Amino acid sequence: MSKKIRIFFITFILVLAAGMVFILLYAEKKEEKSAKTVTEETAVSAASVSAEDEVSVPVIDLSVSGNEDSVSDDSLLSSDVTVSEDAAGEETRFRKEDHMEDPAVSMEMFVEPASDDGSITIGFAGDVLFDPSYAIYSNFKSRGSSVSACFSERLLSRMRGEDVMILNNEFPYSDRGTPAEGKTFTFRAKPSSVETLHELGVDAVSLANNHGYDFGVDAFTDSLDVLEGAGIPHLGGGRNAKEAARPLYIYTKDMKIAVVAATQIERYGNPHSMAATDERPGMLRCFPDIEPTLAAIREAKENSDYVILFVHWGTENEVAPDWGENEQLPKFIEAGVDCVIGAHPHILQPVAYSGDVPVVYSLGNFWFNSKTLDTGMVELKIKPEGLESLKFIPCRQKGCAVKELEGTEAAELIGYMRGISPTVDIDDEGYITKK
Repeated sequence: MSKKIRIFFITFILVLAAGMVFILLYAEKKEEKSAKTVTEETAVSAASVSAEDEVSVPVIDLSVSGNEDSVSDDSLLSSDVTVSEDAAGEETRFRKEDHMEDPAVSMEMFVEPASDDGSITIGFAGDVLFDPSYAIYSNFKSRGSSVSACFSERLLSRMRGEDVMILNNEFPYSDRGTPAEGKTFTFRAKPSSVETLHELGVDAVSLANNHGYDFGVDAFTDSLDVLEGAGIPHLGGGRNAKEAARPLYIYTKDMKIAVVAATQIERYGNPHSMAATDERPGMLRCFPDIEPTLAAIREAKENSDYVILFVHWGTENEVAPDWGENEQLPKFIEAGVDCVIGAHPHILQPVAYSGDVPVVYSLGNFWFNSKTLDTGMVELKIKPEGLESLKFIPCRQKGCAVKELEGTEAAELIGYMRGISPTVDIDDEGYITKK
């Protein structure tokens, strides 16, 4: 073979080998690029899934032919109940992010339970009055407008420590209106005094009482605006019937509690405390027509795990529950109430159980006038399974101030509550149980 032919074959073989190497390198690089694209797409997809951490699921109906896999459109509580999964993978029913609106407008608030059992506390107290023309608030102003000068440190700490604290707001916040004609006592507070609620640790108030309308419709609607502006939900009062009947819904990640407020005072003649209608601002009244309140309770029951009624009822300065309380209580319970908290009589009334429903008939005045009166708070501890405990906190209003009682004074007031509440047990710490 000639020298030229040998050079040709050697060159051809070298070129062929270089081509094969190039083809192999190109194929390997393309495969790596494809794998990288798949990895990136998978990462994006995973991020999208983790961002959408709420998953709506149907509620299992265990009552259909005993088949636990059957799916029912009837939810256990309400059609909008959702199950979500938090960062730790723990299954929950409600997310905080879904209830972050202003609670004074949405009537929804979210509470993070501090205890391992998922329980929260809700505190209730009776009537408060911020009218500067009357002794209680005038004295407050003379003490430098300091709640610490008018409430004991122990009581303030307790109120501020409740997960949710609710009072009866026995007046409108307004500079407008004229006193109700023919009414002996009419109350009105300066709009700026709403800040006192924040200082006391109050989270919501009831407007369903016999003084919220003392200065007419303008003053009443001013109250709604003032409370909403301060971020404080108002129960039992609104610009129309639908708004007045709205419950306050309190969420944790595992439960939903509803609080409804209503009034049956004034019960005779033409009440100054006007019922809300479709066209008129006012209150949720349960007398003489109880049906709007029962409808509000039923709706709350359908949409929550536990329903509390905060009701203005009873006869002033009478210890025993009156005919109005006795007549309407069974109807409230039949509608779905799980606990009843009462106010209006100015004094303490009994605690009882009607079936399995605890009833605190009256908490009395809380911070209302200069008269020396026994009063108190009640604290409900509620967990997803239901009511864990109900506690009476003995207090006393004296000299335009309120204190939580301790020692012998506390024991004496708890003893008094035992005496007027023969159907329940109240231990030395104030815990109430059914006999």
